[in-house]
Amino acid sequence: MPNYQQGIYECCNPNKYKGNTKPKYRSGWELVFMRMCDNHPNIIYWSSEGQRIPYKHPLDGRITNYVPDFFIVYQDKNGKQHAELIEIKPYNQTSIENARSKKDKFASVVNLAKWQAAQAWSKKNGVRFRVVTERDIFNKPPTKK
Repeated sequence: MPNYQQGIYECCNPNKYKGNTKPKYRSGWELVFMRMCDNHPNIIYWSSEGQRIPYKHPLDGRITNYVPDFFIVYQDKNGKQHAELIEIKPYNQTSIENARSKKDKFASVVNLAKWQAAQAWSKKNGVRFRVVTERDIFNKPPTKK
């Protein structure tokens, strides 16, 4: 599935979506994740781009906001509820080691600063922060370099 799809997602189960605006997907991967949130029976509710987390941009030093892609609340097989802040990112932008281009390297440096702020916010708010890549979405194991 191409990663360049964009649009407004129409919820099949609108009672599960708790966002302030209609969910916007900015990639095919986000669209796949939205469909999963909307239709998975263990997802209690979800929102898209609902949190704003301040962080210091590592390249220019400005304080700006990071807006993670999703916030979900789900129930595990034992009936316990969990909350997660989710970021959808290409695997190549998750670390310098995974970067394949100069653009990916810059993105991974900025992403690390965002994710450190998100982890601190999540810890303070009692939720988990997780980065989901195309490998997670499409169940593809890492390839050997």
